[in-house]
Amino acid sequence: MSDLWDFLRGALMTKALAAVVDAGVPEALADGPRPVSELRGDEDTLYRLLRALASDGVFHETEPRLFEHTERSRLLLAPGWSEFAHLFGGVFFEAAADLDAATAEATFPQRFGAGYWEWLARHPDERAVFDAAMAGERGEPAERLAALEWREGEVVVDVGGGNGALLAELTRRRPELRGIVFDLPETVRDEAALGDRVDFAAGSFFESVPAGDAYLLSGVLHDWGDDDATRILHTIRTAAPAHARLLINESVIRPGDDPDGAKWLDLLMLVLAGGRERSEEQWRALLDAGGFRVESLDSPIVATCR
Repeated sequence: MSDLWDFLRGALMTKALAAVVDAGVPEALADGPRPVSELRGDEDTLYRLLRALASDGVFHETEPRLFEHTERSRLLLAPGWSEFAHLFGGVFFEAAADLDAATAEATFPQRFGAGYWEWLARHPDERAVFDAAMAGERGEPAERLAALEWREGEVVVDVGGGNGALLAELTRRRPELRGIVFDLPETVRDEAALGDRVDFAAGSFFESVPAGDAYLLSGVLHDWGDDDATRILHTIRTAAPAHARLLINESVIRPGDDPDGAKWLDLLMLVLAGGRERSEEQWRALLDAGGFRVESLDSPIVATCR
């Protein structure tokens, strides 16, 4: 019964977490406990928000109306977490509010009057938050990519690579590589932070991509339905030499009822842009249609040119 109640009230937790993040609470508590009266916002409302979150281990009330970080809430100071809290309590929340079992269409365009990517282009502040969220903590995926076999001087093209954080991490671990971050020109980035082995190129992956020895897609294909995802793959295959590899940093949905965050992320992809997470069978079919042969469905997914 209590687990079902947690599901029913989950929307309130999402909004509460976004509200305290947008009020700057994680940063305000970074150096130790602070009374609610010293935080930004309506004192009574902020107290009620923090009291509710603390009851589930997010923040801790050390004395009446005095709060500090817990292990959980301190994550909000790490790269990407506060940005995701803002998004899940904002545009993601509004899009999910229209989720309906009767349609397979994305709900975002109807509510916001534009597709998600078009809307981000019109709202640079939200685009900056999105790019920061997607950059997040790149150490783990970079480590998995670095563990693959690489040849000296290979050029890795990070297609839809955002601010380049992942490719910068990879080239720090594998200095024999060079990289190109490829994304829309409005992508928020600091090109100086990419290092001297990574360049940024602007463009649309529906039109063309730079030539390279390996192509990286990190959290890109799940944003799109199969037709558009196939178009992206065809664009890459057109540019790719025969020896090139395709490396995909995304989930593979496994059968059965075991806990799987990808099954929830799948619903977010549906409402935002009509995208989806994919099973093994769906990945094989998509990559085959795009001109690639699956070599491995581990993390990352590895495919070669057909």
